[in-house]
Amino acid sequence: MRPPQEKLSPGDLKGRVWLFNVWASWCVSCREEHPVLNQLAQQQTVTIIGLNYKDDPAAAKNWLDTLGNPYNISIMDQDGRIGIDWGVYGVPETFVIDKKGLVRYKHTGPVTVDDVQQTFLPLIAQLQAEN
Repeated sequence: MRPPQEKLSPGDLKGRVWLFNVWASWCVSCREEHPVLNQLAQQQTVTIIGLNYKDDPAAAKNWLDTLGNPYNISIMDQDGRIGIDWGVYGVPETFVIDKKGLVRYKHTGPVTVDDVQQTFLPLIAQLQAEN
């Protein structure tokens, strides 16, 4: 697995297509999608940023240590304020962000292998080809 970055600045993702995955260690559906995210991360096709939503930091760290860490970085959102800014109303949710920083797709619920193959990878390829 790739080691997580220590910090993330707004300019770090400019000009890049990336995924924003909202997750929590207490979320049953997140556990269902986690192996799919780990597989996607191993492909190194796209940067995956996590938002750990309303979770205990120790539980979140244990989750990633135990189940694997697909995220280039995962940001803590203990009070849910970042989630509010993104329009999150449940976990898991996954957003595809284009090179300009615009949300181009929002997936509610656990991401499946079929979702990755049929929706995410084609959209990521399309967005990466755009200027």
